[in-house]
Amino acid sequence: MTDQRSGQADRLNGADHTGGLDDVSRTHRLDGAGHADRLDGAGRSGREDRFVLDPATADLHGDNDRLRRAGPLVPVTAEGVPAWAATHYATVMTVLTHPDLSRELRHWNARQAMPPGTAIDRIVTDTSLLNAEGERHRRLRMPLTTAFSQRRLNGLRPRIEELTARLIDRLAELPPDRPVDLRLEFAYPLPREVISELIGIPAAHQDELHRLTDAVAQVGGLEDSPGLRKELRELLDQIIEERRDTPGEDLISDLFALHEKDGGRLSEDELFATIELLFIAGHVTTVNLITNAIGALLTERGQLDLLRSGQCPYSAAVEETLRWDSPIAYFPMRYAVRDVEIDGVRLSSGEPVLACFAATGRDPHQYGEDAHVFDITRPQFTHLAFGHGPHFCLGAPLARLEGEIAIKALFEAFPGMELERPVEELPPLDTLLGNSTRTMPVVLGPRAR
Repeated sequence: MTDQRSGQADRLNGADHTGGLDDVSRTHRLDGAGHADRLDGAGRSGREDRFVLDPATADLHGDNDRLRRAGPLVPVTAEGVPAWAATHYATVMTVLTHPDLSRELRHWNARQAMPPGTAIDRIVTDTSLLNAEGERHRRLRMPLTTAFSQRRLNGLRPRIEELTARLIDRLAELPPDRPVDLRLEFAYPLPREVISELIGIPAAHQDELHRLTDAVAQVGGLEDSPGLRKELRELLDQIIEERRDTPGEDLISDLFALHEKDGGRLSEDELFATIELLFIAGHVTTVNLITNAIGALLTERGQLDLLRSGQCPYSAAVEETLRWDSPIAYFPMRYAVRDVEIDGVRLSSGEPVLACFAATGRDPHQYGEDAHVFDITRPQFTHLAFGHGPHFCLGAPLARLEGEIAIKALFEAFPGMELERPVEELPPLDTLLGNSTRTMPVVLGPRAR
């Protein structure tokens, strides 16, 4: 399959510039053209070239190809901050589980270098289980396992199918020969409704909550501000209080009951941070997954034929999309808690490492020479789209379920659907975190009878 959103640039967007991490030595550096050169025998170089990660790049996978060629751990600048980027599948696996790398912000020796209000700043300062380790991580994660249990997901399937059918009916009412943005009209509202019901967001608050969390999550661009976060906190506090008075079969009620029963297992701040995290992560990633799957299958019609003929299950298309076009591009940060060497690269205590999830999905060391090919017949679908280790995404089964139900219903309902223009011409999300396009315009054609 042709490589969507991959251009012919010889270097990363946002041209390289020289800089340096003090007293850091390693076995690779980047020269001005973005190629990997071997350092001297001591693993040192007097000059360091950094790749500047561009949130608005239209060539993410081309960027990642060049990063991988530069080495398993590459010096980059991300939103103005110097860091290491883990680019190879095996290296990211190591980074995610290494005992000498931690998500706790206190280990970052250059925290003051992070500009406030950026996407990375919001991630690394999050006080939920996202950045917890050890006993605190277990304490915060344990109450959520019930919410995402297989039993609860099985109970959600009929509701997801019902919501999907309602969206399909709405699409069928539109003129079949006019473009419609499936990201906005289909991929976005489905996971929004599902996560709202799972968490327990009253219908009266859903629109306002989504407006605020969309801005915080950069779905439509960088709009975060202290005032915005204050609004979000006040709204979530109101919702929590309403669920306290009228508990139901939802996550907020479960968390609050546990909070009361165990005398403060979750603090008020932890409760807020957990709900905010679940609400944002619980739908943004799935929006990208569904959007990317639509683009991939409408580009590679032969793969779509395998699904329609029953030769491959729709779950295979979901897994291959997660590998080939991960909903998450780059994810910050883990910090060296002491001097440590990983894949021949020596990290100093306190240095941050960024996990390049989208890069791992096309790593030829892991997937062979056809790693760039979208192929739903692959014999195995191992990938890191949902992370690995103790911080593996709790919502992975829900995202998979939503993705499978959504794309199956969509392609069965509109067999003549076509892209309005090629995926590589669509504007990308303007963020280092998410990997998708801002729109997915298609011409639906007539609904199947």
